[in-house]
Amino acid sequence: MKEMTARQHTQTKIKLFAISPLRRMVDALTWGLAAVSFAILAFVLLHILVYVFIKGLPALNLKIFTEDTQGIAGGLRNALLGSLVLSGFALAIAVPIGVSAGVYLSEHGEGWIGKISRFLSDVLVGVPSVVLGYFGYITLVIGFGWKFSLLAGSITLAILMLPYIARTSEMALRAVPQSFREAAYGLGCSEWRLIWQVLLPAARIPILTGVLMALAIALGETAPLLYTAGWSNYLWTGHFTHEGVGYLTYVIWSFIGEPYESAHQLAYAAAFLITGMVLMINISARLLLLTWRR
Repeated sequence: MKEMTARQHTQTKIKLFAISPLRRMVDALTWGLAAVSFAILAFVLLHILVYVFIKGLPALNLKIFTEDTQGIAGGLRNALLGSLVLSGFALAIAVPIGVSAGVYLSEHGEGWIGKISRFLSDVLVGVPSVVLGYFGYITLVIGFGWKFSLLAGSITLAILMLPYIARTSEMALRAVPQSFREAAYGLGCSEWRLIWQVLLPAARIPILTGVLMALAIALGETAPLLYTAGWSNYLWTGHFTHEGVGYLTYVIWSFIGEPYESAHQLAYAAAFLITGMVLMINISARLLLLTWRR
């Protein structure tokens, strides 16, 4: 009887607090702070996007896409193609390794190897990209003797992308219902067949979303490529080593500090192109994820 009385007394206090002016004030303050934070974030994002589009759109012309950079003038054909090629080869390296790591962590990652792998993956996410660039410079450019090159830049970007792809793949595969695995094993599927024909198809959209997000991060990087890809005013000729590569973020970083209007126009155009690509990738990733959830 005493226990019932104490429980009723506690419930009454909770109800009183729930409708009390203090609770309403706390709720209002919390929602107000959340709204202000969102407004500040939206303002900063929109300000950056509007500034880039206002400055970059007038700088776009046919010459940007048909001519290579000539000193601090010319076009951005070499830089645009270089950014796409660097990111493409980085994806080709990072996706198989990252997805395979995600499969292992999802299906067999409960032991000490899985725990260490997750810890190292989290550490790699927090490593500054300039440190990865320095590592690539010491190991690939100097150690292997590749000099500034496409391969050195792509491998460095792939290392940057790996933890994002691995952890996204792991979470996507863990979200697949256990009944899928049980049904596959009940039908006599081997483990590799379960992975290839059941788990990966079921989790393909979240995995692809993670890959796209990693690609957007890689496209916006400058520091790792300064140490590994170098720079070139010429179009990539197909050599993977001993040849520098142009890329858009170098134009933004380097040309905006020049005292010439032609250099500023190229920097604004490069910023417009890279921002547009990153924005399109992020929107595509969100739409894919939204479609999958529905």
